[in-house]
Amino acid sequence: MSVTPSVPSTYPASLNIDYPDRSLNRLTSFFRIFTVIPIGIILGFLTNASFSWSEHARAGGGWEIALGGAGFLVAPLILMILFRQKYPKWWFDWNLALAKFSYRVSAYFLLLRDEYPSTDEEQAVHLELTYPDAQKLSRGMPLVKWFLAIPHYIVLFFLIIAALVCWVIAWFAILFTTRYPKGLFDFIVGVLRWVLRVEAYAFLLITDIYPPFSLEA
Repeated sequence: MSVTPSVPSTYPASLNIDYPDRSLNRLTSFFRIFTVIPIGIILGFLTNASFSWSEHARAGGGWEIALGGAGFLVAPLILMILFRQKYPKWWFDWNLALAKFSYRVSAYFLLLRDEYPSTDEEQAVHLELTYPDAQKLSRGMPLVKWFLAIPHYIVLFFLIIAALVCWVIAWFAILFTTRYPKGLFDFIVGVLRWVLRVEAYAFLLITDIYPPFSLEA
């Protein structure tokens, strides 16, 4: 097993978000941390969020209600690629649809867009994943990709902190000018793009090509 060092001009995972070259809504931007809650709850149910409530009587009787979601399909894919060298198309379609939805919510929360996230329409967030030919994927790589991606986790830790700082600055900029500074916008989109590529490599398992250390498209 080896990491492919070369990076193609177009990585199998891509993300582009249309820059809002217009005045943004000051009111929804100011209250964004609250307006995102309803759609955030829906996303939470889909990404393995679990809510439970239980009560047990002193006599030993009781009841419990639990709600949860499936989230991204990862463990079944590891087993499928390892033992069958197959990547079921409907599993890919689920992961792709969930990724698109989650990045629309992220773009809205980060003030990159002010239209409310749709559960199914693309809107201004353009995310694509290339369906893999499972016969060309290394059987053993899914077992170690999460480990090989550790350098990315370290870099992304600092990049995400920087992106959150940019988010706060952009929040003030929108409140005072109604505009999102283009440089901050491009940086945050670049961080999201980097995160997506690492997810595609280490968890969605659509490619054996090591993600580039780059914010560029």
